[in-house]
Amino acid sequence: MEYNAQSTGSQGMNNITHANDRSTFEHEVLEADVPVIVDFWATWCGPCTAVAPELQRLADEHDGTLKVVKVDVDLNQEIAAEYGIQSIPTIALFLQGQWVAATTGAKTSRTIERELGLEGSQL
Repeated sequence: MEYNAQSTGSQGMNNITHANDRSTFEHEVLEADVPVIVDFWATWCGPCTAVAPELQRLADEHDGTLKVVKVDVDLNQEIAAEYGIQSIPTIALFLQGQWVAATTGAKTSRTIERELGLEGSQL
């Protein structure tokens, strides 16, 4: 299956993926063999920009045991509608392809972990 993903990261790490279409979303999120944090965001969203370093921190800290995937709601309106995204940033946790928890707004990485039920987990 072909998919369109872009990876970004700090310190040379490519550990945040941008799902730019449905096939990439399905491959990177729904078919993932590790937990996935999905950031539903938009380029014009100030709080989305503010939370980006916190998501990078999570990606760096859990590299290999958790993935972070960004979904631009303007480019992926169908996916955003499918998951009922009404506020951004919405940060959701997917396990085995299923949405299991979510939080909204710009928050610290520790608050995101706590609100998604990841605090203290052995990812």
